[in-house]
Amino acid sequence: ILHDKTRSERRQPILRYHRFMRSAYGDYTIHPLGPERWADFENLFGPSGAYSGCWCMWWRLTGKEFSANGNSGNKAAVKAITEQGPAPGLLAYRDGAPVGWLSLGPRPDFGRIERSPLFKAGDATPVWSIVCFFIHRENRRQGVASALLAAAIDYAGEQGAPALEAYPIDVAKANESQKADANLFTGTADFFAHAGFEVVQRTKPARPMMRLKLG
Repeated sequence: ILHDKTRSERRQPILRYHRFMRSAYGDYTIHPLGPERWADFENLFGPSGAYSGCWCMWWRLTGKEFSANGNSGNKAAVKAITEQGPAPGLLAYRDGAPVGWLSLGPRPDFGRIERSPLFKAGDATPVWSIVCFFIHRENRRQGVASALLAAAIDYAGEQGAPALEAYPIDVAKANESQKADANLFTGTADFFAHAGFEVVQRTKPARPMMRLKLG
């Protein structure tokens, strides 16, 4: 078990590490983002909302809505989602401090994915989507993303998702701009392949759609 239940956490699902990840990433605890953890999320993302006022709303809005919102509007939007539930993603902690974030949920929650010609749904499976990682700069390349992905697999399965989808960059086929660190927030194809995800669609060489069956 990733963490003990406290009174404030009993409404949140319990997460367990996938067996093959447990021993390797036991230094991290993972919690769904609820109102009681908003301050930690706010602290992790900082005044710029992780990157350019995004606050992890990019995939949920149209371009026009995203631009009109700006930093403060996107922050208010994700806070409203957090307060209303369900959790818009998972927070990773080490030694009690938030160090990373993964955004996931049912695919229809992410309108930009649904509308994208790159990621058209190949079938009617009600998949969940993993759309973003954000790791604090002081904790990168220390296994935080792997811990978050392991927990996301368990969490989505516990919520009844039949499969998880991801929309990474295939670094081996990407141009220099696509390979820039700022553009790897969806993860890399090799990273997801290592966790068992398989390519189910590839409209452009560097932008595969990958899927992991659950259960």
